[in-house]
Amino acid sequence: MKMQIEKRLSVHIDRLLSRYSKLDCIRTAILDAYCVLEECFVRDKKLLIAGNGGSAADSEHIAGELMKQFLISRPVPAEYEERLIAADPVIGAELAENLEQGLMAVPLTAHEALATAYINDVNADSVFAQQLYGYGRSGDVFLGISTSGNSKNILNATVAAKAGGIRVIGLTGANGGRLAELADVAVKVPETETYMIQELHLPIYHCWCMMLEERFFGESSS
Repeated sequence: MKMQIEKRLSVHIDRLLSRYSKLDCIRTAILDAYCVLEECFVRDKKLLIAGNGGSAADSEHIAGELMKQFLISRPVPAEYEERLIAADPVIGAELAENLEQGLMAVPLTAHEALATAYINDVNADSVFAQQLYGYGRSGDVFLGISTSGNSKNILNATVAAKAGGIRVIGLTGANGGRLAELADVAVKVPETETYMIQELHLPIYHCWCMMLEERFFGESSS
């Protein structure tokens, strides 16, 4: 099964590695993480994402690519279009033109009121864990992004996720840290300097988003 998936995805992974040849050493990990993501969305589950600083921005960036069109048009299904128009002929018709199918991705970094209340009232290191506990359901996936692999709030969220039957992908640097030990799949880019790690995280998650979009919204998906 994995070999079939890799063959289908070879155009994307080969393009990624032709541009960022140093990632060739983690090709298998990139594909393994993709398989976890694909299975999540096949089962109509959701992706929960968190990181700090630049990785927080990456969390929201990833959600943006998954929840709307990235490269491929994603019109709503005909059945849903009919229901929109039945609900209101004018508004529904406009919505049918504008809405795009999404893959359910939630950046845990985007809930400022909840996060700041929890940080103020309880504990800053458990803020993402609280959200994993509240939002997460068995079968979901948590993508924890930490350049060091040792961010306490990401590690706490990882433990909360695993306790809830949520698989974990760790996106980190060469050292991996504790995140690499705890994650179901660890994608450790071969850099140790924070900004260099972040520079390699972006093309990897863009590749995941392209592969997912093609899988669920490409011509062969119908």
